[in-house]
Amino acid sequence: MSPKQISLVGGLLVIWPGPIQAHDIYTDLLTRSGLPCCHDGDCRPVPYRLVPKGVQMFVDEQWLDIPRSSIQYRTLAGDRGETGGGHWCGLRDAMGYFTRCAILPPQSAAAH
Repeated sequence: MSPKQISLVGGLLVIWPGPIQAHDIYTDLLTRSGLPCCHDGDCRPVPYRLVPKGVQMFVDEQWLDIPRSSIQYRTLAGDRGETGGGHWCGLRDAMGYFTRCAILPPQSAAAH
């Protein structure tokens, strides 16, 4: 390849669309009231566990109790499986943590 061709290929690689960003798996998620689950990257894969009182998710190095009203049992296209299908969408403010959506794999509904 000539230097001009190498430069052209390098330029194309810079502007070529890259892989879909990981957060894109959350783009179409809605709360039960029809609002988006995610705002500016506040959704993430997290471990979860089923406990006698409900569901807990491991967010920011602590186990949070998840309100039943925010749980959705579904599989997300693009989920890499590192958390067994658990995903948390929410925020933290001065009052604590607020869960918008909690995604669990469909098979966990039977155990819950």
